[in-house]
Amino acid sequence: MTHYDLVVVGAGSGNTILDDRFSHLSVAMVERGPFGGTCVNRGCIPSKMYAYPAEVAESAAHGSDLDVDTVFRGADWRSMRERIMGRVDGIAAGGKEYREGLDWVDVLTGTCRFTGPRELAVDLEDGSSVTLTADQVVLAAGSRPVLPDIPGLHDVPHHTSDSIMRIDALPDRIGIIGGGYVGSELANVFASLGSSVVQVDSAPHLIANHDEQVARVFTDTVRRRWDVRLDTTLEKVTSGSGSPAALHLSDGSTADVDLVLVAVGRRTNADVLEVERGGVDVDDAGRVVVDLHQRTSAEGVWALGDLSSPEPLKHVANQDARVVQHNLLHPEDLVVSDHRFVPNAVFAHPQVAAVGLTEQQARDADLDVAVAVHEYGDTAHGWAMGLDDSGYLVKLVGDRATGLLVGAHLVGPQASVLVQPLIQAMSFGQPVAGLARGQYWIHPALTEVVEGALLDLEEQLG
Repeated sequence: MTHYDLVVVGAGSGNTILDDRFSHLSVAMVERGPFGGTCVNRGCIPSKMYAYPAEVAESAAHGSDLDVDTVFRGADWRSMRERIMGRVDGIAAGGKEYREGLDWVDVLTGTCRFTGPRELAVDLEDGSSVTLTADQVVLAAGSRPVLPDIPGLHDVPHHTSDSIMRIDALPDRIGIIGGGYVGSELANVFASLGSSVVQVDSAPHLIANHDEQVARVFTDTVRRRWDVRLDTTLEKVTSGSGSPAALHLSDGSTADVDLVLVAVGRRTNADVLEVERGGVDVDDAGRVVVDLHQRTSAEGVWALGDLSSPEPLKHVANQDARVVQHNLLHPEDLVVSDHRFVPNAVFAHPQVAAVGLTEQQARDADLDVAVAVHEYGDTAHGWAMGLDDSGYLVKLVGDRATGLLVGAHLVGPQASVLVQPLIQAMSFGQPVAGLARGQYWIHPALTEVVEGALLDLEEQLG
């Protein structure tokens, strides 16, 4: 049994906690996979590295819309994969090599589980096992994709987001189960690069957690590019007639595909860690319960990111890690996590971004709601991009009682960038009145669609 001042479980955002200010401590870092966690190795970074060439391909295929003679002739999937994965694998290897080079950090590769309060058993990759104890433990072990028990699924080629980006060849036909941001982003990648895509979801529209108006614009747009089956579920999978897999849906339809991607959600790895044996409480969803300082119910145990947050987003995990880092270094001056205005985005074509309440959520909260909608096609840059009839928009939700912005929802090009001044306004409590006219907006930049929406909302708020 080896005792440490600090044990960090998980080398994703957990790895960002350790810097030279901890060098006077004895530290162990436990990671069962490559350094960098989900984001670097099988999540947001490689998926966006696929999303960009997909956007280039989509633009090339539609150059004629702007009187440009371009055409999309295909994608070299294998070369693309090697370029992308070579980059992320190098980052992961470099991160591990750096940590192993520090004389105050012991890196242990293996799976760990609690055996008692601040006591962990680590099953190492060589088959041996060690037991660690610590004064402080940070849990940053993340989450994993859910793979539901669908009859026949394991008899056909199938993947989750963990593995789909490393396949050997671009499939001719792919079936995607799930209409959230993961399924929709990957559907966009494969459709843009030349695959025939069937996407299945039980909701009436894709990205159903977003504002309904935005979700409908997104769904109506992408279903012109791939086959979207809504209000239906996958009942079973069989080997198709002349195809590797046939999807049998609850609406009675079927679809023949070459492989299946399951993207129906994620679950935390708290069960793998057996956190209850360490006195760590979990909620009904299996997430580790933390307070405003990221402390768990067990003394000396902290948690962050997907393991404890209902928002499985890298920027949330990074924020949590900064809070844990500060609180470990300054136990007499604890800071709190600010989860009030967590933004999110869908990196597809079109992009979607959001922060705060949807219109329906605001009404359900009995707010005196004002809503403004401004379309991309009503701006000069929108005209330049040929977006007059696209339906792309910025939708803002305000509270008449306070004059504050309580929600922002965008669908269209660069939505993930255009949302930033709206996040800032909400985070710093800036009233809508004067927010547009109190600053310059470069003309004729695409940001004018945000300016227009703010002006419309200010008028409605009176």
